Amino acid sequence: MNPHLFVYGTLLSSAGHPMGARLGREARLIGEASIEGRLYSLGRYPGLVDVVDRESRVHGEVFVLNSPTVSLAWLDAYERISSNNAHNDYERCERKVLLMSGQELTVWVYLYRASVRGLPTVPQGRWSGRHG
Repeated sequence: MNPHLFVYGTLLSSAGHPMGARLGREARLIGEASIEGRLYSLGRYPGLVDVVDRESRVHGEVFVLNSPTVSLAWLDAYERISSNNAHNDYERCERKVLLMSGQELTVWVYLYRASVRGLPTVPQGRWSGRHG
C-alpha cells in the first residue's frame, strides 16, 4: 500500500491540531509539496478540489506513514469517510504531487466532493487556519 500522504489543512505540522500531532507521531515528514487543484475555505478547515489548470496549485506537506493501513483507517474516520460513499464530503484518492526538490511523487490525498458554490477560495492555495 502506498505510504505517502499529502496534507493541506488541519493535519499540517504547523497547524497545532491534535490530529496533526497524531500524524506526526505515526509518520515522518518528507517536506513541502504542491498539488494541482483549488483550495476552498469551509470555515475551520479547507477542502481541496481537483481542477484541470496547471496554474492552480495547493501547497502542503508530504508524510510517509509508518503503518499505512492503521493510519489511513483513523484518517478516513477523521475525514468522515464511511462505506456509504454517497454521504461522504471527502474522498481519499491517489494523485501526483510536486516536492520542493522537483521530484514527482504519488500520494494519498483527501479531495473535497461536496459543492463549493459560493465558498471562498484560499489565497495562493496556502491554508493558515485563519480563513473563513
